[in-house]
Amino acid sequence: MSVEIEKQLSRKEIYDGHIIHVCVDQIDLAGKKKIREVVLHSGASAIVPVTQNGGIIFVKQYRYPVQQALLEIPAGKMDPGETPEDCASREMEEEIGYQGSLIKLGMVYTTPGFSNEAIHLYLARDLVKTHQHLDEGEYLDIIELPIETVREYVNKGLMQDAKTLSALAIASQYLK
Repeated sequence: MSVEIEKQLSRKEIYDGHIIHVCVDQIDLAGKKKIREVVLHSGASAIVPVTQNGGIIFVKQYRYPVQQALLEIPAGKMDPGETPEDCASREMEEEIGYQGSLIKLGMVYTTPGFSNEAIHLYLARDLVKTHQHLDEGEYLDIIELPIETVREYVNKGLMQDAKTLSALAIASQYLK
């Protein structure tokens, strides 16, 4: 069995928001017309900030869609014309008040079944304290955890954010 390419026949924009755009596409799949609901996103960057003592800095933030506060690595969407690395530096400073040297870990699609959102993942070392400057309406707590506690939280299912789990898995080769 081979992979069938889905060819777009038409697109109807349903919603044009600040963060996402929603479309309904009619596609051709092996000669049959099908519908695909698609969420378009500009992309984002996420960072695993590692402190001098080997801890990792997280943010705890209430996420309305899932109705709970999640422990996550700092992250945010890319601005128009911004590179993933520039986004990572900006978001790290905005959310936790640090700058550092970045190592590219890779990129993940968050939910490719219905969205094109791609998150670029970085590890940050040699952190230098600057100052936090959150976006208007952004509220979060900064939490530093030792790597042993991070591993325990992951193993117990206490971390559920996909970008965080992906980045920690990839970054494990750099973490002691």
